[in-house]
Amino acid sequence: MTVRVKICGITEWEEARVALDQGAHALGFVFAPSRRYINPEKAREIICRLPPFVTRVGVFVNEKRYAVQEIATFCRLDVLQFHGEESPEYCRGYSQQVIKAFSVKDRSVLEDMSRYQVDAYLLDAYVPGKRGGTGQTFDWEIAAEARKLGRPIILAGGLNPDNVGEAIARVKPYAVDVSSGVETDGKKDARKIAEFMAAVRRAFESDRIT
Repeated sequence: MTVRVKICGITEWEEARVALDQGAHALGFVFAPSRRYINPEKAREIICRLPPFVTRVGVFVNEKRYAVQEIATFCRLDVLQFHGEESPEYCRGYSQQVIKAFSVKDRSVLEDMSRYQVDAYLLDAYVPGKRGGTGQTFDWEIAAEARKLGRPIILAGGLNPDNVGEAIARVKPYAVDVSSGVETDGKKDARKIAEFMAAVRRAFESDRIT
């Protein structure tokens, strides 16, 4: 089974269309302060145009629980991705699947991750004051080790068409998540998305042959 791809930070229908045309499996909508922020009304407009079998992911940072639930229902989200200091208790009890994101500073993150009974872990680079979308990578050996925790690993942090193949080969993640790595001047770039997806497919084919 191929590595799944999430294109995060979708703000326009054209970005969503290009991502889907190139084979993306999931789209991420950021409902937290960010240059990629999208209001729920605009997100719903895009989501209502999506075809079946596309996973709709909402990204939240330390949001009030009732607000998450309201936005999730209004926008018809399939998955909730929490990128802040949300506790293990906070992450329980949603009707949607839950991804907990962790900023990887060192191996101590593995102990923190083990406390969370969620549907998947997302590993991103640690950059003080930032919540993803930084273009920075981290030690992928930690991500490979995280697979031993027994939950799907989504690899993020500085991925781009040039390094995603190596990342997949070293980590063997369930999925990869990209935002700034397929952007030019802060906007999703159709050529970079195509190159990224092609690199993912090459990595999968190479791994299958070996």
